[in-house]
Amino acid sequence: MKALVIGATGATGKDLVKQLLNDKAFDEVDIFVRKPVDIQNDRLKVHVVNFETPEEWKEMVKGDVAFSCLGTTLKDAGSKEAQKKVDFDYQYEFAKAAKENEVEDYILVSAYGANPHSKIFYSKMKGELEEAVKQLHFNKITIFKPGMLERKDSARTGEVLGSRIIKFANKLGLLESQKPLPTAILAKAMINSSKIKSNGYSSIKLGNIFCFAEKVIDHS
Repeated sequence: MKALVIGATGATGKDLVKQLLNDKAFDEVDIFVRKPVDIQNDRLKVHVVNFETPEEWKEMVKGDVAFSCLGTTLKDAGSKEAQKKVDFDYQYEFAKAAKENEVEDYILVSAYGANPHSKIFYSKMKGELEEAVKQLHFNKITIFKPGMLERKDSARTGEVLGSRIIKFANKLGLLESQKPLPTAILAKAMINSSKIKSNGYSSIKLGNIFCFAEKVIDHS
């Protein structure tokens, strides 16, 4: 299979690309990034692109399965408008290009609580992206809705503290629905979902993400 990835330099994306390159089911992995990356692998093809001008790169979005895990924070983006450009506009243009180039399988990382009618900016934005991508009518689309992500060497103080608090609560049998999700497990679940032969739309929430990561896919 040929995999396409947007968001390859983020925490989830890094784990995803690493696992894809170690998986013999994928003979080529194309990543679309804003800056060159320091990864050497014969099966990796790096496309350094300007996401503001999709007409320059959309013809390269060709493959069997597309993974979308791009995202930023409001703090890093600097404004809601800038965050939406990354979290909605860039991802939608990538999805649209994939559809136009007949990519059949699309896998999107969204968020727990995503809802286009939400009064919360982030949840509303993620919900709007889900709906926009669904309207492209891929042959198969899987949307993952993780809660708090557990990133390796995270520099986000609030995220690290929040993860510790929830883990402590989990030990007491509390907040199980908000169990922190390591990005490596999310990446594994995404890859496993791409190997399942099915059609239509699937929404995978936290508990089932752990289950998907543990699946053994029979290729026979």
